[in-house]
Amino acid sequence: MQLIVAAVGRLKQGPERDLAAHYAARIDAAGPGVSLGPLSLIELAEGRGAAADLRKGDEAARLIAALVKIETVVALEETGKALTSRQFADFIRSQRDGGCTRLAFVIGGPDGHGPALRQRAARVLSFGPMTLPHGLARLILLEQIYRAVTIVSGHPYHRD
Repeated sequence: MQLIVAAVGRLKQGPERDLAAHYAARIDAAGPGVSLGPLSLIELAEGRGAAADLRKGDEAARLIAALVKIETVVALEETGKALTSRQFADFIRSQRDGGCTRLAFVIGGPDGHGPALRQRAARVLSFGPMTLPHGLARLILLEQIYRAVTIVSGHPYHRD
């Protein structure tokens, strides 16, 4: 099952980008053994509307267009449901075992997701009620995807 991370905003050169590449490489190395991967990254520019609702609407429309062939879309935002790492791994496993061939995780811009993206999403998840910069949210997501791959594969990276 192909894994996609779609994010509004681009990671600049530096430690965040290096760490994101590190986890992406780990996912691509460990995932094929359990039919997870490859990982694709989609970066979109922030919306340019004058008001937050316009920016969110623009970003949602472009994200939806980029995810047209994706069966399952998961939106990440602070109002979503928090999962443990094991529950997150079980969700990914259930998508794979249920026949999903493309699973996308979507990180919105500074204003959050527009209503159209939330409606397109099969699930809304959260890393907690705190607001995170999109770059940090992306790093946490990539690490958790890698952790999920190791849980699914029985690798000892994750310890309960």
